[in-house]
Amino acid sequence: MSMTRIFLLSLILLLLDGCSTRTRDGYIHHGKVSAQKPSGKNYSHPTMRPYSVHGKRYYPSIVHIGEVFHGRASWYGPNFNGKLTSNGETYNMHSMTAAHKTLPMNTIVRATNKSNGKSVIVRINDRGPFVDTRIIDLSKKAAMQIGMIKTGTAPIKLEILGFEQKGKKSISSVKKLRKGPKEKVLGSFAIQLGSFTKFEGALYTQEKYDGFSGYKTIIKDIELSDNRVFRVLLTGFKSDEEAKDFIKEKQLQSAIIIRE
Repeated sequence: MSMTRIFLLSLILLLLDGCSTRTRDGYIHHGKVSAQKPSGKNYSHPTMRPYSVHGKRYYPSIVHIGEVFHGRASWYGPNFNGKLTSNGETYNMHSMTAAHKTLPMNTIVRATNKSNGKSVIVRINDRGPFVDTRIIDLSKKAAMQIGMIKTGTAPIKLEILGFEQKGKKSISSVKKLRKGPKEKVLGSFAIQLGSFTKFEGALYTQEKYDGFSGYKTIIKDIELSDNRVFRVLLTGFKSDEEAKDFIKEKQLQSAIIIRE
C-alpha cells in the first residue's frame, strides 16, 4: 500500500472518530447498537440489557448510592437536540441530563469538574460516550454549569446520589436535589412489596407501584446471608395503622410492614 493511500485511510478514520450518529436504539458513536436479549438470562427491562458498539460488549451495571467514579467528561448538544435517547426520551440539550455506558437509566449523579471544583446534578437517560477515556457525556446546559464548554472535556468525579422514575420528576430545578434523592428520605414506616435476587424483577415492581395512591417506591440493595437481595418498598407511611389500613384496602396479602 502506497504512502498516499495510508495517509488517506488515516484521515478518514480520524474524521469518523470525531463524529456521532443516533438511532432509535439511542445515542451511539459512529456505530450500531445491538441489544438482543441473550439466552438463559432474564433482562426484563430493555435499558438493562447488554448491548454492543463497535464489537465491544457493554453490560449495564447495578450501583449503590454513595459510589464514586473518576474519569473524563465530554458533552453533546445541537447535533443531537430533539433526537431520541436510549430510554426513549427526546434529548434536550437544555435539560440536566447525561449519557453513560453502563449506569442504570434514571440514575441521579453529581458530576464535579476536578479542574475548578464546580459540580452539577444530572439524570442518566442515554448511552455513551463510546470513547475509552470518557465516562460521561453531559448535556450542554450541564457542561456550561461546570465550565467545560470551551475545553470540550474535563476530569470528572461522579457520585451516585440515587434513582428517579422516568416521567415522575423533572430535573430542571437542581436545588430540589441538593439534599439528595427521594430514595434517601423515608417515612417512619414502609411496606415491602417484594424481595428479589434479580435487579430486573425489583425494577419492574418499583415501576409498577411507584406513585400508587400517592406513595413512592424505592429499591433497597442489601446483603442477606451472603446473598445480594433487592427489596422494593412503598414508602411514606407515618404510622403502623396507616400501613395496615393500606394493605387491607389494596389487598396486598404478601406485603410486610417495615419500621424505618
